[in-house]
Amino acid sequence: MASDLESNPTLPKEAHTDHNDTPKSQQPSIINEKPTVTRGYDLPFWHKSIILFIVSWMTLAVTFNSTSLLPATPEIATRFNTTEELLNVINAGVLLAMGFSSLIWGPMSRLVGRRISYNIAVLVLCGCSAGTAAAINLPMFTAFRILGGLTGTSFMVMGQTILADIYEPVVRGTAVGFFMVGTVAGPAIGPCFGGIIVTFASWRIIFWVQVAMTGFGLILSLIFVPEIPSADAKIITTATATTTPTMKETTLRILAAFNPIHIVRLLIYPNIFLACITCGFLSTFQYAILTSARSIFNPRFHLTTALVSGLFYLAPGAGFLVGSILGGRLSDRTVRNYIKKRNGTRLPQDRLNSGLGTLFFVLPAAALVYGWTLQEEKGGMVVPIIAAFFGGVGLMGTFNGLNTYAAGVFLSIIGGVLVVTITRKGLDMQRWVERRWGEA
Repeated sequence: MASDLESNPTLPKEAHTDHNDTPKSQQPSIINEKPTVTRGYDLPFWHKSIILFIVSWMTLAVTFNSTSLLPATPEIATRFNTTEELLNVINAGVLLAMGFSSLIWGPMSRLVGRRISYNIAVLVLCGCSAGTAAAINLPMFTAFRILGGLTGTSFMVMGQTILADIYEPVVRGTAVGFFMVGTVAGPAIGPCFGGIIVTFASWRIIFWVQVAMTGFGLILSLIFVPEIPSADAKIITTATATTTPTMKETTLRILAAFNPIHIVRLLIYPNIFLACITCGFLSTFQYAILTSARSIFNPRFHLTTALVSGLFYLAPGAGFLVGSILGGRLSDRTVRNYIKKRNGTRLPQDRLNSGLGTLFFVLPAAALVYGWTLQEEKGGMVVPIIAAFFGGVGLMGTFNGLNTYAAGVFLSIIGGVLVVTITRKGLDMQRWVERRWGEA
């Protein structure tokens, strides 16, 4: 598996423009002041592997942050003299904040660079975890939880964009598969560790563990993650190379960068809209499994402790891990097969074919068995656990192709660093290739 990532095959003809060819001499001064590379693909294998570990580790930290409290909800409710229902509403608010986080960190990466914005996000999450651990009342607890949630998707979005900058398309799916190990391991080990901690110690220890995790990730990021030039560097350079912007121009540029219309209007493209809808349904199923343990699984099998219910999360978590890695391998294999069929031409949507089996067969079957056995009280404890495992496999096997496709079809937009004009040109290029292939 490592040999796949280390190999540097001749790149096929692309259906969109490569963005890693920006000469170092053309980069703006703000990038030259930071550790930079002229081309991400040329980084040595060991450096790519460390970057892959770092971005995967940070997704582990943020998903651990959002799920580790699930087994500790009754204890936290008792401490703050509130109800479990209110804490669930707060947790929903954290997820909502995670959804809006791309409106903050996408423009931020365009203004100050991906490396600086990534490290700021890590620092904010670390500080909010410490604040939550030291919370003395419910308002303080809620405020730091919501603020921490505002960093959520930044690690997933910027992490995937970083990987797209350093890995060639024909091995990118495998890299994304390993990257998503962190994303899916958090929901698996988070509740399990949370259950163990809350059984033998205070729930506050959960957040101090998060402080240690994010602090470790920040140190590694500062040392090993460079500023990798992207298409956005060219845009900024051409606009600022000859003249120094005035204060008014700088202010307008900042306001324009944070304009949410640039992100929302992308939904007019059917491929982006349908990919978002599909990911939304997949996330709904994922959190339906993760939140059903103490409310459905425990009463069904008369489980009474957070430790025992936390162990249940190992089943879907193992499925997430297996599905993520296998999905990445299958995704790359599918891309290579289509490249051979087209005599070297690669289209981003080829990757979506790798997830059809898991989306339409494995995932629905697992969800049906899981829900039916719990509702009808059939099959004992083993059957829903096995169904949860295969549900995790189907979920992440589908997620991998969708995520890698999004990073390939609109690479810079997913990081919030490309204007809509360039987006339309890229889409026109894709359609041109499709027409030429159809005529052939």
